[in-house]
Amino acid sequence: MLVTPYPPGIPLLIPGERFNATIVRYLRFARDFNAAFPGFETAIHGLVKGEDGRYCVDCVRAE
Repeated sequence: MLVTPYPPGIPLLIPGERFNATIVRYLRFARDFNAAFPGFETAIHGLVKGEDGRYCVDCVRAE
């Protein structure tokens, strides 16, 4: 699944890639920004907001 912040609309993560510290830091920044500035939220396509309010990404784990 693509994880794409909008704006600018450039994929942050594409299928087959792994999360790294830089991506996790950006996603945490976006989460904190959205909480601090309601009405100015950053849309990140590919994230799913759970019933508990936490964000997650659908992914497949190799076994």
